[in-house]
Amino acid sequence: MFAYVYMRHHAQDPRYSFGTGKVGALGGFGSAVALAVVALLVFGESAWRLTAPVAIRFNQAIGVAVVGLVVNLASSFILREDHRGPAELENHHHHDHNLRAAYLHVLADALTSLLAIVALNAGKFLGWMWMDPAMGIVGSVVIARWSYGLLRQTSAVLLDGEIGQKQCEAIRSLIEADGDNRVADLHVWRVGPSHLAAIVSIVTHDPRNPVHYKALLSERADLVHVTVEVHHCPGERAAYRQLRLPAELEGARSPLAVRTIPRELARPGKRPRTSSGC
Repeated sequence: MFAYVYMRHHAQDPRYSFGTGKVGALGGFGSAVALAVVALLVFGESAWRLTAPVAIRFNQAIGVAVVGLVVNLASSFILREDHRGPAELENHHHHDHNLRAAYLHVLADALTSLLAIVALNAGKFLGWMWMDPAMGIVGSVVIARWSYGLLRQTSAVLLDGEIGQKQCEAIRSLIEADGDNRVADLHVWRVGPSHLAAIVSIVTHDPRNPVHYKALLSERADLVHVTVEVHHCPGERAAYRQLRLPAELEGARSPLAVRTIPRELARPGKRPRTSSGC
């Protein structure tokens, strides 16, 4: 709730150059850390109870667990997003991370309630007292896995490392399909749940106003902030070559996997004339 209030209150604050779209990811990251701490505490408590069992009032404990399960299932039904489960976190990049974190919190509570019901019934009817702490350990491992997935996804957004090569190549192709344009440098990063920003450096023999190049990207509704830098390339049109990143960086999730520059600009002492627009 705090993240949404903060985002709304500071949406027009000029101090945030690209808006407050990442506050949701920051809230999700904080919630993932909290989930990890809860998983660690549950694991520790359960491990201790395996070696030092305690007396359990089964009827009361089962009643509380059932009420908790119902409440948390109802909450998870309200918070669920497009019917996607925790296993799909890694494959979905445009959801609200803060809402997802809240969903995982109530889902984790529902899981612990369900496991507690199973363990308490096993202890009550079969005398398996060890089932309660054992189910606690199982639950803590599952919660830790959810937490790790959310941490990895939100940290990628916060560190501008989420955008894949496929999206960058799609942007590059839109620019290079026009005339003899070549994209010399490209940076793309997320500024909101479904919004991207980009900085594009273009080399061409026929430089035009940056507005022209932004228009080439108009079909990309997710690009809400585009900065274009145009370099005039003198000499023959065919004089281009490609420079690739070192092999150790080829697999990285970076928008700079390929840089294309004209041969003339690669010579020492040549400084291109530039124009830029925001």
